[in-house]
Amino acid sequence: MIENIQIFLGAGLGAVAQGVLWGIMALGVYITFKILDFADMTVDGSFALGGCVCALLVFKGFNPFLAILIAGAAGSLAGFCTGILTTKLKIPGILSGILMMLALYSINLRILARPNLPLDKKNVTIMNICNNIFGFDKIIKDHAVNVSCLVTGIVFCGIIIAVLYWFFGTEIGSCIRSTGDNPAMTRAQGVSTSKMQVLALMLANALVSVSGAFVAQQQRVGDVGMGIGAIVIGLASIIIGEVVFGKRFGFWWLLIGVVLGSIVYRLIIAIVLQLGMKTQDMKLLSAVVVIIALSVPLLKKKLIPPKQNNAGGDE
Repeated sequence: MIENIQIFLGAGLGAVAQGVLWGIMALGVYITFKILDFADMTVDGSFALGGCVCALLVFKGFNPFLAILIAGAAGSLAGFCTGILTTKLKIPGILSGILMMLALYSINLRILARPNLPLDKKNVTIMNICNNIFGFDKIIKDHAVNVSCLVTGIVFCGIIIAVLYWFFGTEIGSCIRSTGDNPAMTRAQGVSTSKMQVLALMLANALVSVSGAFVAQQQRVGDVGMGIGAIVIGLASIIIGEVVFGKRFGFWWLLIGVVLGSIVYRLIIAIVLQLGMKTQDMKLLSAVVVIIALSVPLLKKKLIPPKQNNAGGDE
């Protein structure tokens, strides 16, 4: 019994650690789907792009922090291409994303020259550096990897959320938000909505690729198929974050809620797997979670009647 509890807690810790790293990807999806109001399907490809680029660089002995930055730059280039297809060639946004997603699959194969690239023990990752600094392998031997991953994710998620909160308060960030809310009014103010779309897509896909790079270092493998279903996971994280944690304290809380939603999603997956669900049913479970989360606001309206306004007094 005690052993089963320890296994369950270990799985939960691993799920939280993964949720934080995947939360960076969810932040990128939040920028396109919620702020820009753009259905960007590039995510599945750019997530794997970040993982493949990072794995290859770490395998060749590059500094893991530099590998993360280069992976982010590669993701921003993918977002730039999607933006050009949409704004200059006038291809519908969702189709532009699908085309880039398909193209990136072949590009990722070219980068790795194989379907996947495992990292050797000699290849140093950010998690290894974190473990060496804090000595988790000496304090908690069984869960050192998950704790190192969790600490790394929390630190970088905190930095990214702080930067995003600052950026979207600047003039350029406000223009991006305005482009998503009301493009016509934004153009009337002399702002190029096309440039704002491209910039937002570059930023979003850079974050997605950075998340893929972190996951590749955490799993110690780069795989061309690691991004399949990433867009569904990102949407699930956003929706769960909004439904469970709400919109209480402004924009900064929305960003934190996205990451918390990613953690909740991973915990749901971990619990279901521990209860005996087969891994081949994971995509079905992801779709069900998104459907349920999307249905919650409607169910609330139907089950909880709106409060009547008695401001005028009883007649």
